[in-house]
Amino acid sequence: MGRLDELDLSLSLSREKEAERLEAGGRRLEALRLALGAKLPGYGLGPPVLAMFEGWDASGKGGAIRRLVAPLDLRHVRVAQFAAPTPDEKRHHFLWRFFPQLPGWGGMAVFDRSWYGRVLVERVDGFASDAQWKRAYDEIVELERSLAAEGMVVIKLWLHISEEEQLHRFEARRDDPLKSWKLTPDDWDNRRKRPAYVAAVEEMLKRTDHEAAPWELIEAESKRYARVRVMETVIARIEAGMRAAAIEPPSLGK
Repeated sequence: MGRLDELDLSLSLSREKEAERLEAGGRRLEALRLALGAKLPGYGLGPPVLAMFEGWDASGKGGAIRRLVAPLDLRHVRVAQFAAPTPDEKRHHFLWRFFPQLPGWGGMAVFDRSWYGRVLVERVDGFASDAQWKRAYDEIVELERSLAAEGMVVIKLWLHISEEEQLHRFEARRDDPLKSWKLTPDDWDNRRKRPAYVAAVEEMLKRTDHEAAPWELIEAESKRYARVRVMETVIARIEAGMRAAAIEPPSLGK
């Protein structure tokens, strides 16, 4: 039994509770971002914040990211999306393409997909050699430890849904003209490889969960529940990161 099997996918929220908690979370996150960005009296530039989103296709990453950043001024957060590496990016070490998007002190970045593609899709689909993806676990952990040692708050979120719920969302996308563009042949192909992906995810969690950057597993069978859990998890991790840097979070937005 792996860590994914331990998640309670029956967790849900009503529309009213989702709206209430997202509104409260949004106010709190805005206050934290203003403090970290030296926009509140008594605060200098605080630790950089990096929130990385991974999860199954159709697990709701995009919707969770939109709700997370919606309360923030666009000058105070950067959202970076990563697809398959370009031919030029393939000429470099696999971590190279992520460096320009990392936040500096006082900044925040949200990664829609991340360097974990090396040990997930690149592993399962054979885009990386066995030597490359097996070596990547240690390379990733060392990078994250280095970033955390420099002061960065590294938040890693995995959004988990069941195989049945994923099929339901795929079919809904297929049948909706305004959403069908989101569904590709690769998505169906990856679904057929789910057992291989489960094995890859479980090994990723086992080998890259460390004190400097632990994995946060989000029960995402209910999109409303997942969006709130993401918001509240990010807030809690930012507050803990500020206190670790001897910075007391502001009382605003509570």
